[in-house]
Amino acid sequence: MTAPSSPATRSHDRRRLAKIAGLALVTGATALAAFTAMEPRMAATAVLTVVCIGLWATALVPEYWTGFAFFLAAMLLHLAPAEVVFSGFHSSTFWLLFSGLVLGAAIKHTGLGKRSAALLARMLGRRYWQVIAGIVLFGVGLAFIMPSSMGRVVMLVPIIIALADHMGYGPDDKGRIGMLMAGAFGTFAPAFTILPANVPNMILTGMAEAQYGQHLSYFTYMLLHFPVLGALKAGVVVGLILWLFPDRDPAPVPADDRAATPMNASERRLIALLALALLLWFTDALHGMSPAWVGLGAALYALWPGSGLTSKTVLNEDISYGPLFFIAAIMGLGAVSSATGLGETLVAMMSEQAGFATDRPVGNVVGLALISTLVATVTNLPSVPAIMTPLAGELAVATGLPLATVLMTQVLAFSNVLLPHQAPPLVMATQVAKLPSGALLRMTLSLFALTLLVLTPLDLVWWHVLGLL
Repeated sequence: MTAPSSPATRSHDRRRLAKIAGLALVTGATALAAFTAMEPRMAATAVLTVVCIGLWATALVPEYWTGFAFFLAAMLLHLAPAEVVFSGFHSSTFWLLFSGLVLGAAIKHTGLGKRSAALLARMLGRRYWQVIAGIVLFGVGLAFIMPSSMGRVVMLVPIIIALADHMGYGPDDKGRIGMLMAGAFGTFAPAFTILPANVPNMILTGMAEAQYGQHLSYFTYMLLHFPVLGALKAGVVVGLILWLFPDRDPAPVPADDRAATPMNASERRLIALLALALLLWFTDALHGMSPAWVGLGAALYALWPGSGLTSKTVLNEDISYGPLFFIAAIMGLGAVSSATGLGETLVAMMSEQAGFATDRPVGNVVGLALISTLVATVTNLPSVPAIMTPLAGELAVATGLPLATVLMTQVLAFSNVLLPHQAPPLVMATQVAKLPSGALLRMTLSLFALTLLVLTPLDLVWWHVLGLL
């Protein structure tokens, strides 16, 4: 009888498999670059992109290490100017993540997280499935009233962490992972079907109107996408979490019920601060202020020593800077890919191979969605409308499809996340929540497969019913 392997042996095997996978990715990228005869700078960008994606997907090294390696390689190889390579550091996403880390520390420091968790625990029921379904439903509802997915994550994750503690789920329990997954995916994945709720949606509608005069109304966009890729996908998220991360029903740990005690001054100030930030996020169409700068202003007040919202050592001890370098590298990688023309080249190559024909509307739609999916994988989700929309007119002629249909195929792609690095809000949620990379990858791959094989065909049937296809 063979003795069971030790944890150290299993860990070594996982690292060895990760190294093999990484080597295979590098080899494949090099072969791809050689086969397509890209110009040297673009070929180097393709190889570097696939290497970074491979390292992030396999978690062979910490995410921030891969980020630093990207910065170094991009600069030594002169792939793009420094302002492009390091553009992630002055992106709004970077500063909203920093703001989220600060506000999360404030929610924990003041005790507001525990109070909110005690209140939520009463509303979510006593069964694990009720808790998961309730968190997802709350996240979807929040997407209708709060336009920034990053802002929603900033609000949700610290409260869910406190809620998991309140319900007795420890750091390694599947129930805790499942609750955090429900918060992250519940407020992010279905929100692609609500026009102002995610960045790619807004890039698409803005560019479609500017370049083609195509106005996408809130109701029409939601009618087209929400029934399947919104509501039904939310149900799929609940089912996947219950399947991948099953656990016992919540058993609240014995503790004083903070919900019944008066709030202290710090909690009241933090509630007022979060309410003001939420109001400004909700009304960003009126004042034009980026959610990132609203968040940074809130974080600045929380860091002010006289506010009492954070500890004196918050920047040295309470905040991890690894997620910041990670997100900056992801944004920089997308910028370099765009600057070198890699995305447009991939679209042109795939279009030639797709063999579009005007008498195959369904096949053309599937082909366009797959091309956009490849663009999303090589760059990130917001890059899909930025790269695909200027080419939509030509693709409409090649496929014989209406321009509106060609534009909407992008939603099939940027609403379906293959790898976590593609979605900055998802990266932020998982980094702040310290979710295991393996668990996150299982969730994204499973949801991607179900969306591609089940939800996308159903969505195309719905398009046919509405007359778009």
